[in-house]
Amino acid sequence: MITVYSIFLTIIVYKLSRWFGQRYSSPLTSPVFLSTLIIIILLVLSHISYQEYIPAKKIMTYLLGPATVALAVPIYKNRNIIAKYMIAASVGLLIGTITTIASAIIIAKCFYFSRLLIVSLTIKSVTVPVATEIGKIVKGNVSLIAAFVIITGMIGAMFGPKLLNIFKINHPFARGLSIGTIAHGIGTAEAVKEGEIQGAVAGAAMGIAALLTSFIIPYVIPFII
Repeated sequence: MITVYSIFLTIIVYKLSRWFGQRYSSPLTSPVFLSTLIIIILLVLSHISYQEYIPAKKIMTYLLGPATVALAVPIYKNRNIIAKYMIAASVGLLIGTITTIASAIIIAKCFYFSRLLIVSLTIKSVTVPVATEIGKIVKGNVSLIAAFVIITGMIGAMFGPKLLNIFKINHPFARGLSIGTIAHGIGTAEAVKEGEIQGAVAGAAMGIAALLTSFIIPYVIPFII
């Protein structure tokens, strides 16, 4: 019963957060950030522990896989524009993926983080289903990895479009590519709100960045640590 309640609570709160975010546009009204905050408060008030919420979380996390695959539809519809900028996009994706991994390692080393934290941080820009699988390969903590991935996605969705506006990056392809590379699925959901091209490119970027990271991380982690 708690599982069913938790799933319906999450869906309803997210729907309301989306409506509120559309009406009052702000980084702090980003649906994922706002709904996460509200759900935590409601679970505390309902005296439902995280352990009791886990079954509902597993069901909803499992659905991330099919949802990620569904992003292939807009990618296919916009395949011509993706092909047009393929070379520039490939270079940007490679640089973006390496940069996000390197920056995480540098920050972690500067603060003398443990191996577990370093591993978790390096996979932060990969969508959850892929990140958890990479985490198993490099012997990381799956829960910690998922937390960093979600936090990274929320920050990217909340502030990514604003930063792009500040730097006057207005091209739909460039905006989708940058958001999808760094903020994975949560950022892609934000990019979709800007337009179909942004959403399609962000979805493609998210998938390719995850693929690149899955090749790079298993070799980088043992070398660094």
